Amino acid sequence: MSTALVTGAAAGIGAQFAHHLARIGYGLVLVARDEERLDRTAAALRAEHGVAVEVLAADLATEDGIAAVERRAALGADLVVNNAGFGQRGDFLASDLVGELAMLKVHCEAVLRITRAALPPMLERGSGGVINVASVAAFFSRGTYSASKAWVITFSDSVRQQVDGSGVRVMALCPGWVRTEFHERSGMDTTGIPGFLWLDADRLVAAAMRDLRRGVAVSVPGVAYKVLIGLGKILPRRVTTALSARAGSHH
Repeated sequence: MSTALVTGAAAGIGAQFAHHLARIGYGLVLVARDEERLDRTAAALRAEHGVAVEVLAADLATEDGIAAVERRAALGADLVVNNAGFGQRGDFLASDLVGELAMLKVHCEAVLRITRAALPPMLERGSGGVINVASVAAFFSRGTYSASKAWVITFSDSVRQQVDGSGVRVMALCPGWVRTEFHERSGMDTTGIPGFLWLDADRLVAAAMRDLRRGVAVSVPGVAYKVLIGLGKILPRRVTTALSARAGSHH
């Protein structure tokens, strides 16, 4: 049985990845901070799909948390989904510096270290995949959140080029607004977001898995977001910055 390690697996896109992968027969290693919630998710997946599910409670904003997931990733997994993350409210200068640094640790350092730990067994086997969850926000200037997600895209593409031809795939996934509790937990007001910009989480995951199989470097699910990113590349940066400031942070 193939095994997938998913971070941020207790809720949102991570939980959707877990359900999708269990449905297609993957055994799972679920990582999140909330052990109680992880246990509930694991029990539901075992009951519904009959797959093996390991639970690893770890806070990726801490050294111990990252190290624990590194150790498990180094034991081998067929797929790693680095999905753990959180959003921000307010402007950089008014934000909590501890929170800003924690964001870099979760979005950048944890992704780097877990990817680095997971790849050697995959390369030895000649198969496997890593999906690093970035964001549509990465293409627009919106504080530490979008900056950290832009790093995820550049990092993932760089690693993808290094493992090219090995049978191992590395991809950055850039969701836009997805119907999960992510925004609520980040304290964001999403009432002004038009309906066509909302993505269904299950369809997002299916599109991501399809793009990974096809060897896509940066997966952007949803036609609306492909158009937005295309516009972002041709409009002046001051215009896209103003637009993204009005829209707020994405996942």
